[in-house]
Amino acid sequence: MEYRYYIPAGLTEDLSCFHDPVMDESNLRQLSSQQYAAFWRDGYLVAPKAVSETMLNQLRELLAQWTEDSRSHPSSYGETIDGRPRFDVAPCHSADAPALRRVDNPSEIDGRFAAACFDSAMVDMAADLIGPDLKFHHSKINLKLPRTETRVDYHQDFSYTPHTNDHVVTALLMLDDMSEDNGCLMVVPGSHCEGQQTLWQGDRFTGKVNTETTNDALRRAVAITGSAGSVCLMHSKLLHGSEPNRGLHQRALMIAVYSAADAVPIAKSPLPNQFEGRIVRGRPTRMVRLDSGVIELPANYRAASFFEVQESN
Repeated sequence: MEYRYYIPAGLTEDLSCFHDPVMDESNLRQLSSQQYAAFWRDGYLVAPKAVSETMLNQLRELLAQWTEDSRSHPSSYGETIDGRPRFDVAPCHSADAPALRRVDNPSEIDGRFAAACFDSAMVDMAADLIGPDLKFHHSKINLKLPRTETRVDYHQDFSYTPHTNDHVVTALLMLDDMSEDNGCLMVVPGSHCEGQQTLWQGDRFTGKVNTETTNDALRRAVAITGSAGSVCLMHSKLLHGSEPNRGLHQRALMIAVYSAADAVPIAKSPLPNQFEGRIVRGRPTRMVRLDSGVIELPANYRAASFFEVQESN
């Protein structure tokens, strides 16, 4: 099956056919003041029931289909709007032991993923933290199949996608139960308040922090676990990474990145898509908010995913 740039008919204007029933429970799924305070103190927050059971099951079924289809491809495949592979597989990938690890912008492939990104309780949670005017940046799936070596070296998302201010949130929707056995997310509480960390080593963009910073992160990191359907809302400057999946069950995350409407990207997106800049809550603004200080830019890499960038350095 060939996966290219595909938008279901009418998707841009109307998502009603993929409407998430969770949205009918109330006008907004608002976080409590305690949750809000915990996010800004720690740099992350885990909340349950970010999407409905129906939506969760649909997303899981679609990912299972894509994983099965990856068996017929010997290397990364598909095409995004800038010509890079949409489906990224690890070097160990084979028909007998598939190692699909990344799907770029699934919101462009199927309306059910678009609905999760634009029309679910997860979006309202993000708006509660950095809104009320909320803008979409990109989406992706990070997948760790059992017994694969996919790992993530410590980094900050902000250093890949810097903006004029740091009101940027990464929402990591757990499509599977996430545990320490299957390579869960590891975060460094409070590190979002410690400034931007460089992902460069001299003149090389490595996509990860240096050894000294990594060792400090390993000493301070805590595991993020949760049941399928939960979301981890993470500040874009929070240091995080993860280990390979040593367990028997896969670990998949659908990841959506949101910014405040007055936060403007100052580097080219590594995952460009048709929906970048779409207002998903509130209203657009002509005003841009600037944080003080100096912001380091990433390299404009052409790799299929940041996994390749980190592995090559």
